[in-house]
Amino acid sequence: MNDLTSLTIATAREGLRKKKFSAVELTEAYIAAVEKARVLNAYIVETPDKARAMAKASDVKLAKGEGGALEGIPLGIKDLYATKGVHTQACSHILDGFKPTYESTVTENLWREGAVMLGKLNMDEFAMGSSNETSYYGNVINPWRRKNSNAALVPGGSSGGSASAVAAHICAAATATDTGGSIRQPAAFTGTVGIKPTYGRCSRWGIVAFASSLDQAGPIARDVRDAAIMLKSMASVDPKDTTSVDLPVPDYENAIGKSIKGLRIGIPKEYRADGMSSEIEALWDKGAQWLKEQGAEIVEISLPHTKYALPAYYIVAPAEASSNLARYDGVRYGLRVPGDDIVDMYENSRAAGFGPEVQRRILIGTYVLSAGYYDAYYVRAQKIRTLIKRDFELAWDKVDVVLTPATPSPAFAPGEISDPVQMYLNDIFTVTVNMAGLPGIAVPAGISKDGLPLGLQLIGKAFDEETLFTAAAAIEQVAGGYQAPKWW
Repeated sequence: MNDLTSLTIATAREGLRKKKFSAVELTEAYIAAVEKARVLNAYIVETPDKARAMAKASDVKLAKGEGGALEGIPLGIKDLYATKGVHTQACSHILDGFKPTYESTVTENLWREGAVMLGKLNMDEFAMGSSNETSYYGNVINPWRRKNSNAALVPGGSSGGSASAVAAHICAAATATDTGGSIRQPAAFTGTVGIKPTYGRCSRWGIVAFASSLDQAGPIARDVRDAAIMLKSMASVDPKDTTSVDLPVPDYENAIGKSIKGLRIGIPKEYRADGMSSEIEALWDKGAQWLKEQGAEIVEISLPHTKYALPAYYIVAPAEASSNLARYDGVRYGLRVPGDDIVDMYENSRAAGFGPEVQRRILIGTYVLSAGYYDAYYVRAQKIRTLIKRDFELAWDKVDVVLTPATPSPAFAPGEISDPVQMYLNDIFTVTVNMAGLPGIAVPAGISKDGLPLGLQLIGKAFDEETLFTAAAAIEQVAGGYQAPKWW
């Protein structure tokens, strides 16, 4: 094998089983690749010694024929996931020096299946951002560049480190989280595949909370098959998380390659937003055509409350964030800035520890939950959320899957969008999925005129991720894969 880091999980797994190379050799190749790609700032903590120890243990298991589904596969872990004894700070200064004494349920599932940890991945602070520019550890660089330009681009957010690392082949796949598009938008910006599963499919226990009714764990991977392999290992019911659902986890890999003949694909007219780039619109039409050519039926549908999704989301998410982030006070762990009294210490610690975007969202959330505004904002936003969910429920009578763009544009440069409201518009196609608790997958489907990847999104019925994998694989089969040119 020339370059072990170019293998997908599926091919690496096969190579390990056939003893073409060892887990230690595969891990060493990734450790070297991570060191060479530090310019991307995708990892904030590298754990090479831990990775080598895990890989050695995997080789012992593989020699006995006892390997798990991800035995010896090196992964990157988003800094939102608690990893025992390893830096877990949600890329925020307020959690300075925090190393949990416990493991998140999802990462525990992955280690049980034999996966190897390469390190912790950069992200927007507390998962609040669409460009990975709010991280305390600096912004992540997208491995992709515009044609004839060396200018840096953002990888999307909040799982920017995960998407960048997968696209740059400095991990085989990565864990990510999605509250309003934080898996699907960075996947679209980096030519990778990202799936946000149904709310409750993966346990949230041990994942730093942003908005508890919206957050969901999921993978970012190089192709649809790898995303299916990852989700199978990540998903589980968990007594420690009462929102996790006790349903059997299917073998998602079996859904890939199935025929989509007769599958009804919904095209929501409300997603043809004003000012949408002609490139994105053309890609959307092309995606529908590809599915039609493979035997799917294209149906125009209406999701009338879509236009209210973004404003409602930016009430619900900050409200839940202001409640969740109240626990960071400088008393038991993390950053402590002394003050004249305890209230002064709280204020100083929070002012120094939270970045501007996090402070903005806490203030918005506290405002909409305050006595005089609770009914006017928060209660109304929750009612809109119910209507958005109802729109989809009515649509499922006519269609099996909904096809939309993943993002309103390709990747942009850091600092290019300075207005917070403009930045929030990056989530315009993704937030409805979180508001309705549905699964959504972003799959690379084309290249922009500037040479950047563009993605399409498929939205499915609750707990029907299998149909999404089938339809996404059908798009991938025609569109092919996209590899970032290596310049670092």
